[in-house]
Amino acid sequence: MKIGVPKEIKTNENRVGVTPAGVEALVSAGHNVFVENGAGLGSGFSDAEYVAAGAHMLTVDEVWFIADMIIKVKEPIAPEWPRMKTRQVIFTYFHFAADRKLTEAHLKSGATCIAYETVELENHELPLLTPMSEVAGRLATQEGAKYLEKLYGGRGVLLGGVTGVPPAKVVVLGGGIVGYNAAEVALGMGASVTILDNSITKLRHLHEVMPRARGVFSNRANILKEIRDADLVIGAVLIPGAAAPKLIRKEDLSQMKPGTVLVDVAVDQGGCIETIHATTHQDPVYTVDGIIHYGVANMPGAVPRTSTLALTNATLPYALELANKGWYYALVNNDSLKKGLNIYNGQITYKAVADAFGMKYYNPKELLKSLATSVEHANLWRPQ
Repeated sequence: MKIGVPKEIKTNENRVGVTPAGVEALVSAGHNVFVENGAGLGSGFSDAEYVAAGAHMLTVDEVWFIADMIIKVKEPIAPEWPRMKTRQVIFTYFHFAADRKLTEAHLKSGATCIAYETVELENHELPLLTPMSEVAGRLATQEGAKYLEKLYGGRGVLLGGVTGVPPAKVVVLGGGIVGYNAAEVALGMGASVTILDNSITKLRHLHEVMPRARGVFSNRANILKEIRDADLVIGAVLIPGAAAPKLIRKEDLSQMKPGTVLVDVAVDQGGCIETIHATTHQDPVYTVDGIIHYGVANMPGAVPRTSTLALTNATLPYALELANKGWYYALVNNDSLKKGLNIYNGQITYKAVADAFGMKYYNPKELLKSLATSVEHANLWRPQ
Protein backbone atom coordinates (compact mmCIF):
# COMPACT_ATOMS: atom_id res chain seq x y z
CA MET A 1 0.00 0.00 0.00
CA LYS A 2 1.06 3.60 -0.61
CA ILE A 3 0.95 5.43 2.70
CA GLY A 4 1.11 9.22 2.99
CA VAL A 5 2.21 11.23 6.02
CA PRO A 6 1.53 14.94 5.48
CA LYS A 7 2.71 17.76 7.71
CA GLU A 8 0.15 18.95 10.25
CA ILE A 9 -1.00 22.48 9.41
CA LYS A 10 -3.35 23.23 12.30
CA THR A 11 -2.10 26.24 14.27
CA ASN A 12 0.87 25.32 16.47
CA GLU A 13 0.41 21.61 15.79
CA ASN A 14 3.91 20.14 15.84
CA ARG A 15 3.11 16.45 16.08
CA VAL A 16 3.46 14.11 13.11
CA GLY A 17 1.44 11.02 12.23
CA VAL A 18 4.31 8.52 12.11
CA THR A 19 7.84 8.51 13.56
CA PRO A 20 10.86 7.32 11.54
CA ALA A 21 10.71 4.05 13.52
CA GLY A 22 7.08 3.68 12.45
CA VAL A 23 8.05 4.30 8.84
CA GLU A 24 10.72 1.61 9.09
CA ALA A 25 8.13 -0.89 10.35
CA LEU A 26 5.73 -0.08 7.51
CA VAL A 27 8.47 -0.28 4.88
CA SER A 28 9.70 -3.59 6.33
CA ALA A 29 6.17 -4.92 5.88
CA GLY A 30 6.41 -4.17 2.16
CA HIS A 31 4.67 -0.82 1.94
CA ASN A 32 5.73 2.47 0.34
CA VAL A 33 5.70 5.45 2.69
CA PHE A 34 5.62 9.01 1.40
CA VAL A 35 6.35 11.78 3.93
CA GLU A 36 5.92 15.48 3.29
CA ASN A 37 9.15 17.46 3.44
CA GLY A 38 9.64 18.81 6.94
CA ALA A 39 6.67 16.91 8.41
CA GLY A 40 8.61 15.67 11.43
CA LEU A 41 10.66 18.74 12.27
CA GLY A 42 8.25 19.99 14.92
CA SER A 43 8.67 16.71 16.80
CA GLY A 44 12.42 16.67 16.36
CA PHE A 45 12.59 14.20 13.46
CA SER A 46 14.65 15.29 10.44
CA ASP A 47 13.95 14.44 6.81
CA ALA A 48 17.23 12.53 6.81
CA GLU A 49 15.91 10.23 9.55
CA TYR A 50 12.81 9.47 7.48
CA VAL A 51 14.90 8.78 4.40
CA ALA A 52 17.14 6.46 6.41
CA ALA A 53 14.00 4.61 7.54
CA GLY A 54 12.95 4.08 3.92
CA ALA A 55 10.53 6.95 3.31
CA HIS A 56 10.21 8.96 0.11
CA MET A 57 10.13 12.72 0.77
CA LEU A 58 7.59 14.62 -1.35
CA THR A 59 5.63 17.87 -1.49
CA VAL A 60 2.25 18.10 0.21
CA ASP A 61 0.35 17.83 -3.08
CA GLU A 62 2.34 14.77 -4.09
CA VAL A 63 1.75 13.04 -0.76
CA TRP A 64 -2.02 13.49 -0.88
CA PHE A 65 -2.20 12.57 -4.57
CA ILE A 66 -0.22 9.34 -4.39
CA ALA A 67 -1.45 7.90 -1.08
CA ASP A 68 -3.93 5.06 -0.70
CA MET A 69 -3.97 5.79 3.04
CA ILE A 70 -3.21 9.04 4.81
CA ILE A 71 -1.98 8.84 8.41
CA LYS A 72 -2.31 12.08 10.38
CA VAL A 73 -2.67 13.39 13.90
CA LYS A 74 -5.47 15.95 13.60
CA GLU A 75 -8.47 16.08 11.31
CA PRO A 76 -7.90 17.51 7.81
CA ILE A 77 -8.81 21.19 7.95
CA ALA A 78 -10.30 23.34 5.17
CA PRO A 79 -7.13 23.84 3.06
CA GLU A 80 -6.70 20.05 2.96
CA TRP A 81 -10.26 19.17 1.99
CA PRO A 82 -9.76 19.59 -1.78
CA ARG A 83 -6.87 17.09 -1.59
CA MET A 84 -9.00 14.24 -0.22
CA LYS A 85 -10.11 11.59 -2.71
CA THR A 86 -12.84 9.02 -3.09
CA ARG A 87 -11.83 5.68 -1.53
CA GLN A 88 -8.76 7.17 0.06
CA VAL A 89 -8.42 5.98 3.66
CA ILE A 90 -7.76 8.70 6.22
CA PHE A 91 -6.62 7.44 9.62
CA THR A 92 -6.49 10.19 12.27
CA TYR A 93 -8.36 11.96 15.07
CA PHE A 94 -11.56 13.43 13.65
CA HIS A 95 -14.03 14.32 16.45
CA PHE A 96 -16.76 14.77 13.83
CA ALA A 97 -19.64 15.23 16.29
CA ALA A 98 -18.31 18.65 17.31
CA ASP A 99 -18.09 20.08 13.78
CA ARG A 100 -20.82 19.86 11.13
CA LYS A 101 -18.76 21.54 8.38
CA LEU A 102 -15.92 19.09 8.95
CA THR A 103 -18.35 16.18 8.75
CA GLU A 104 -20.01 17.45 5.58
CA ALA A 105 -16.64 18.00 3.89
CA HIS A 106 -15.58 14.41 4.54
CA LEU A 107 -18.94 13.05 3.43
CA LYS A 108 -18.57 14.98 0.19
CA SER A 109 -15.02 13.73 -0.36
CA GLY A 110 -16.00 10.07 -0.63
CA ALA A 111 -13.05 9.16 1.59
CA THR A 112 -13.02 6.31 4.11
CA CYS A 113 -12.54 7.94 7.50
CA ILE A 114 -11.28 5.79 10.37
CA ALA A 115 -11.12 7.73 13.63
CA TYR A 116 -8.53 7.07 16.31
CA GLU A 117 -10.92 8.25 19.02
CA THR A 118 -13.62 5.62 18.37
CA VAL A 119 -11.46 2.50 18.00
CA GLU A 120 -12.68 0.56 21.03
CA LEU A 121 -11.66 -2.66 22.75
CA GLU A 122 -14.10 -5.18 24.24
CA ASN A 123 -13.54 -3.72 27.71
CA HIS A 124 -14.52 -0.28 26.32
CA GLU A 125 -10.97 1.02 26.47
CA LEU A 126 -10.11 3.52 23.72
CA PRO A 127 -6.52 2.47 22.93
CA LEU A 128 -5.74 5.22 20.43
CA LEU A 129 -7.22 7.97 22.56
CA THR A 130 -5.53 6.85 25.78
CA PRO A 131 -1.97 8.11 25.13
CA MET A 132 -3.11 11.59 24.14
CA SER A 133 -5.60 11.63 27.02
CA GLU A 134 -2.72 10.92 29.37
CA VAL A 135 -0.73 13.81 27.90
CA ALA A 136 -3.72 16.19 27.87
CA GLY A 137 -4.67 15.35 31.44
CA ARG A 138 -1.18 16.05 32.73
CA LEU A 139 -0.95 19.24 30.68
CA ALA A 140 -4.36 20.42 31.92
CA THR A 141 -3.05 20.78 35.46
CA GLN A 142 0.27 22.21 34.29
CA GLU A 143 -1.43 24.87 32.16
CA GLY A 144 -4.08 25.56 34.78
CA ALA A 145 -1.40 26.20 37.38
CA LYS A 146 0.27 28.69 35.05
CA TYR A 147 -2.90 30.66 34.33
CA LEU A 148 -3.71 30.86 38.04
CA GLU A 149 -0.73 33.22 38.26
CA LYS A 150 -1.70 36.88 38.54
CA LEU A 151 0.48 37.70 35.53
CA TYR A 152 -2.04 35.83 33.35
CA GLY A 153 -5.14 37.18 35.08
CA GLY A 154 -5.58 34.36 37.56
CA ARG A 155 -6.26 34.54 41.29
CA GLY A 156 -2.56 34.59 42.12
CA VAL A 157 -2.74 31.22 43.83
CA LEU A 158 0.12 28.72 44.05
CA LEU A 159 -1.29 25.27 43.37
CA GLY A 160 0.56 23.57 46.22
CA GLY A 161 0.39 26.42 48.72
CA VAL A 162 3.21 26.84 51.27
CA THR A 163 3.67 26.32 54.99
CA GLY A 164 0.79 27.99 56.80
CA VAL A 165 -1.09 28.76 53.57
CA PRO A 166 -3.58 26.21 52.17
CA PRO A 167 -3.14 24.80 48.66
CA ALA A 168 -5.39 25.55 45.73
CA LYS A 169 -8.56 23.53 45.24
CA VAL A 170 -8.64 21.62 41.96
CA VAL A 171 -11.96 20.17 40.78
CA VAL A 172 -11.82 17.51 38.07
CA LEU A 173 -15.02 16.70 36.16
CA GLY A 174 -14.67 13.10 35.04
CA GLY A 175 -12.58 10.26 36.40
CA GLY A 176 -11.40 8.65 33.17
CA ILE A 177 -7.91 8.71 31.69
CA VAL A 178 -7.79 12.51 31.39
CA GLY A 179 -9.24 13.06 34.85
CA TYR A 180 -6.97 10.52 36.51
CA ASN A 181 -3.84 12.04 35.00
CA ALA A 182 -4.94 15.59 35.78
CA ALA A 183 -5.63 14.62 39.38
CA GLU A 184 -2.35 12.74 39.72
CA VAL A 185 -0.31 15.77 38.65
CA ALA A 186 -2.39 18.11 40.83
CA LEU A 187 -1.81 15.90 43.85
CA GLY A 188 1.87 15.72 43.01
CA MET A 189 1.99 19.52 43.03
CA GLY A 190 0.38 19.56 46.47
CA ALA A 191 -3.12 20.72 45.52
CA SER A 192 -6.37 19.73 47.21
CA VAL A 193 -8.18 17.60 44.62
CA THR A 194 -11.83 16.66 44.15
CA ILE A 195 -12.91 14.30 41.35
CA LEU A 196 -16.53 14.08 40.23
CA ASP A 197 -17.83 11.11 38.25
CA ASN A 198 -21.22 9.46 37.77
CA SER A 199 -19.87 5.94 38.19
CA ILE A 200 -19.67 4.59 41.72
CA THR A 201 -17.40 1.81 40.49
CA LYS A 202 -14.97 4.33 39.03
CA LEU A 203 -15.05 6.48 42.16
CA ARG A 204 -14.31 3.42 44.27
CA HIS A 205 -11.34 2.57 42.05
CA LEU A 206 -10.04 6.14 42.19
CA HIS A 207 -10.25 6.08 45.98
CA GLU A 208 -8.14 2.93 46.02
CA VAL A 209 -5.42 4.26 43.72
CA MET A 210 -5.34 7.88 44.93
CA PRO A 211 -6.82 8.04 48.43
CA ARG A 212 -5.71 11.65 48.91
CA ALA A 213 -8.26 12.83 46.34
CA ARG A 214 -11.92 13.32 47.30
CA GLY A 215 -14.36 11.38 45.16
CA VAL A 216 -17.82 12.94 44.74
CA PHE A 217 -20.75 11.60 42.74
CA SER A 218 -21.40 13.83 39.75
CA ASN A 219 -24.78 15.51 39.60
CA ARG A 220 -25.94 19.07 39.09
CA ALA A 221 -26.10 19.96 42.78
CA ASN A 222 -22.68 18.52 43.60
CA ILE A 223 -21.01 20.18 40.62
CA LEU A 224 -22.33 23.59 41.68
CA LYS A 225 -21.24 23.01 45.27
CA GLU A 226 -17.70 22.04 44.31
CA ILE A 227 -16.98 24.74 41.72
CA ARG A 228 -18.03 27.63 44.02
CA ASP A 229 -14.76 27.58 45.93
CA ALA A 230 -12.55 25.99 43.26
CA ASP A 231 -9.40 27.67 42.01
CA LEU A 232 -8.94 25.39 38.98
CA VAL A 233 -11.64 23.33 37.26
CA ILE A 234 -10.65 20.72 34.68
CA GLY A 235 -13.29 19.37 32.29
CA ALA A 236 -12.40 15.77 31.52
CA VAL A 237 -15.69 14.30 30.31
CA LEU A 238 -15.86 11.94 27.33
CA ILE A 239 -18.67 10.17 25.52
CA PRO A 240 -16.90 8.26 22.69
CA GLY A 241 -17.55 9.89 19.33
CA ALA A 242 -20.32 12.13 20.69
CA ALA A 243 -20.56 15.75 21.74
CA ALA A 244 -19.63 16.33 25.38
CA PRO A 245 -22.47 17.13 27.83
CA LYS A 246 -22.55 20.69 29.19
CA LEU A 247 -21.86 20.34 32.91
CA ILE A 248 -21.05 23.98 33.68
CA ARG A 249 -23.51 26.55 32.33
CA LYS A 250 -22.95 30.23 31.66
CA GLU A 251 -25.02 31.26 34.67
CA ASP A 252 -22.82 29.12 36.91
CA LEU A 253 -19.82 31.40 36.33
CA SER A 254 -21.32 34.07 38.58
CA GLN A 255 -21.09 31.66 41.52
CA MET A 256 -17.35 31.11 41.03
CA LYS A 257 -14.48 33.20 42.37
CA PRO A 258 -13.05 35.81 39.95
CA GLY A 259 -9.81 34.59 38.44
CA THR A 260 -10.76 30.92 38.64
CA VAL A 261 -9.33 28.96 35.72
CA LEU A 262 -11.39 26.54 33.60
CA VAL A 263 -9.47 24.06 31.42
CA ASP A 264 -11.81 22.09 29.14
CA VAL A 265 -9.99 19.07 27.71
CA ALA A 266 -13.26 18.02 26.04
CA VAL A 267 -13.26 21.10 23.80
CA ASP A 268 -12.53 19.04 20.66
CA GLN A 269 -15.84 17.28 21.32
CA GLY A 270 -17.66 20.58 21.85
CA GLY A 271 -16.62 21.01 25.47
CA CYS A 272 -18.33 20.26 28.79
CA ILE A 273 -18.38 23.96 29.72
CA GLU A 274 -21.09 25.97 27.95
CA THR A 275 -18.91 29.07 27.54
CA ILE A 276 -15.88 27.28 26.11
CA HIS A 277 -14.74 27.58 22.53
CA ALA A 278 -11.67 26.21 20.83
CA THR A 279 -8.49 28.25 21.16
CA THR A 280 -4.90 27.75 20.03
CA HIS A 281 -1.52 27.50 21.70
CA GLN A 282 -0.79 30.93 20.21
CA ASP A 283 -3.82 32.50 21.92
CA PRO A 284 -4.94 29.94 24.51
CA VAL A 285 -7.16 31.82 26.98
CA TYR A 286 -10.00 34.31 27.18
CA THR A 287 -12.18 35.59 30.02
CA VAL A 288 -15.94 35.35 30.49
CA ASP A 289 -17.54 37.00 33.55
CA GLY A 290 -14.16 37.16 35.28
CA ILE A 291 -13.44 33.44 34.76
CA ILE A 292 -10.41 32.41 32.68
CA HIS A 293 -11.16 29.84 29.97
CA TYR A 294 -8.45 27.63 28.44
CA GLY A 295 -9.77 25.81 25.36
CA VAL A 296 -6.79 24.63 23.30
CA ALA A 297 -8.13 21.80 21.14
CA ASN A 298 -4.76 20.14 20.50
CA MET A 299 -3.15 20.34 23.91
CA PRO A 300 -0.65 17.48 23.30
CA GLY A 301 0.77 19.56 20.44
CA ALA A 302 2.56 21.62 23.09
CA VAL A 303 4.83 18.65 23.83
CA PRO A 304 5.12 17.13 20.35
CA ARG A 305 8.13 14.93 20.93
CA THR A 306 6.49 13.06 23.81
CA SER A 307 3.10 13.05 22.11
CA THR A 308 4.29 11.78 18.72
CA LEU A 309 6.25 8.93 20.27
CA ALA A 310 3.29 7.94 22.47
CA LEU A 311 0.81 8.19 19.60
CA THR A 312 2.84 6.09 17.15
CA ASN A 313 3.32 3.42 19.82
CA ALA A 314 -0.46 3.08 19.96
CA THR A 315 -1.48 3.59 16.31
CA LEU A 316 1.24 1.64 14.48
CA PRO A 317 -0.20 -1.86 15.05
CA TYR A 318 -3.54 -0.72 13.63
CA ALA A 319 -1.89 1.12 10.75
CA LEU A 320 0.01 -2.06 9.88
CA GLU A 321 -3.20 -4.05 9.97
CA LEU A 322 -4.93 -1.59 7.64
CA ALA A 323 -1.96 -1.61 5.28
CA ASN A 324 -1.34 -5.36 5.30
CA LYS A 325 -4.95 -6.44 4.83
CA GLY A 326 -6.51 -3.40 3.16
CA TRP A 327 -9.09 -1.45 5.16
CA TYR A 328 -12.00 -3.75 4.26
CA TYR A 329 -10.50 -6.99 5.54
CA ALA A 330 -8.85 -5.22 8.47
CA LEU A 331 -12.24 -4.00 9.68
CA VAL A 332 -14.04 -7.27 8.95
CA ASN A 333 -11.50 -9.17 11.04
CA ASN A 334 -11.09 -6.68 13.88
CA ASP A 335 -14.19 -5.53 15.76
CA SER A 336 -12.23 -2.87 17.65
CA LEU A 337 -10.96 -1.30 14.45
CA LYS A 338 -14.40 -1.60 12.90
CA LYS A 339 -15.71 0.82 15.53
CA GLY A 340 -13.24 3.36 14.20
CA LEU A 341 -15.10 3.61 10.88
CA ASN A 342 -16.97 6.93 11.00
CA ILE A 343 -17.56 7.70 7.33
CA TYR A 344 -17.48 5.60 4.18
CA ASN A 345 -18.20 6.93 0.67
CA GLY A 346 -20.56 9.69 1.80
CA GLN A 347 -22.25 7.64 4.53
CA ILE A 348 -21.99 8.13 8.30
CA THR A 349 -21.17 4.85 10.01
CA TYR A 350 -20.85 6.00 13.62
CA LYS A 351 -24.18 6.55 15.35
CA ALA A 352 -23.14 9.32 17.72
CA VAL A 353 -21.96 11.41 14.76
CA ALA A 354 -25.19 10.85 12.82
CA ASP A 355 -27.26 11.68 15.92
CA ALA A 356 -25.31 14.90 16.51
CA PHE A 357 -26.54 16.33 13.21
CA GLY A 358 -29.78 14.42 12.65
CA MET A 359 -28.26 12.62 9.65
CA LYS A 360 -28.83 9.07 8.45
CA TYR A 361 -26.79 6.36 10.13
CA TYR A 362 -25.46 3.32 8.27
CA ASN A 363 -24.59 0.32 10.43
CA PRO A 364 -20.94 -0.54 9.66
CA LYS A 365 -21.51 -4.30 10.07
CA GLU A 366 -24.32 -4.24 7.53
CA LEU A 367 -22.31 -1.97 5.24
CA LEU A 368 -19.30 -4.28 5.26
CA LYS A 369 -21.57 -7.27 4.68
CA SER A 370 -23.14 -5.58 1.65
CA LEU A 371 -19.70 -4.76 0.25
CA ALA A 372 -18.70 -8.41 0.45
CA THR A 373 -20.93 -9.15 -2.53
CA SER A 374 -19.15 -6.59 -4.66
CA VAL A 375 -16.51 -7.80 -7.09
CA GLU A 376 -14.50 -4.73 -6.09
CA HIS A 377 -14.40 -5.39 -2.36
CA ALA A 378 -10.83 -6.70 -2.40
CA ASN A 379 -9.64 -3.34 -3.78
CA LEU A 380 -11.82 -0.97 -1.82
CA TRP A 381 -8.83 0.78 -0.34
CA ARG A 382 -7.68 2.01 -3.72
CA PRO A 383 -8.46 5.72 -4.25
CA GLN A 384 -9.96 7.02 -7.47
